[in-house]
Amino acid sequence: MHGSRIAAIGHYQPARVLTNEDLAGMVDTSDEWIRTRVGIRTRHIAGPDEPVDELAAHAAAKALAAAGLGPADIDLVLVATSTAIDRSPNMAARVAARLGIPGPAAMDVNVVCAGFTHALATADHTIRAGAATRALVIGADKMSEVADWSDRSTCVLVGDGAGAAVVEECAPEQEPGIGPVLWGSVPEMGHAVRIEGTPPRFAQEGQSVYRWATTRLPAIARQACERAGITPEELAGVVLHQANLRIIEPLAEKIGAVNAVIARDVTESGNTSAASIPLALSKLVEQGALPTGAPVLLFGFGGNLSYAGQVIRCP
Repeated sequence: MHGSRIAAIGHYQPARVLTNEDLAGMVDTSDEWIRTRVGIRTRHIAGPDEPVDELAAHAAAKALAAAGLGPADIDLVLVATSTAIDRSPNMAARVAARLGIPGPAAMDVNVVCAGFTHALATADHTIRAGAATRALVIGADKMSEVADWSDRSTCVLVGDGAGAAVVEECAPEQEPGIGPVLWGSVPEMGHAVRIEGTPPRFAQEGQSVYRWATTRLPAIARQACERAGITPEELAGVVLHQANLRIIEPLAEKIGAVNAVIARDVTESGNTSAASIPLALSKLVEQGALPTGAPVLLFGFGGNLSYAGQVIRCP
């Protein structure tokens, strides 16, 4: 069994940008209030004619183009999302149909904000087991569709977007480009982040999530580095779930990645749930902020109070 690697990555965001000033005209809030509490300046919002699978397909097409591959080269499609309204066809099948991928295994992964890192680990395991040769792993969410736009504590957080990675088997002489995953959850605290009801609405217990993320998760993220055989000081980049700048910065500091570029895309994109990690990573790659082959910690956390992290080699 050989390991796998991320061959290429891509992202997509809707054209409409919603600023803090725009939100101040919708609910009782202000630019200062939002920046002080969550660090967000803007977020991208999809229109009613832009479904989740369309966002996902745009990002996936960019990743495929960056890898120099076509639809027929993919035999597994995994879409991490928690905002699929319909039960069937699932998002993965819809993306495969949009891109013309012939006959792939197609599955959705709903682990909310930790969805992409769970899906990435699943693709890695599947390729290692010989059940797939090349996978599209996508994180895509339309959080604006489940937001309560009258609740200033949550509506200021959310944004829409997608990020995608092409994952393929390493050559026999290559070191694995995706390290061992460390994942788990705190099911008894799953109520702290919810998308429930009819119609579904996003709600959370912000203080509970903040305390859990900043106190429990640093040690777990360091363990993910240990499983990859590196120290936090060796990391070139850290891409955490882009939940809130007040969570990202203390968590990154406690991990001890003193030499790493820290993704702060939340300031521009808001909390895009399962899309946030591949979206932020793709932007850093596009900007040339991370050298090819450099070790980068990806660490998702949030809904279900689930987490999953692994060290990858930058595509």
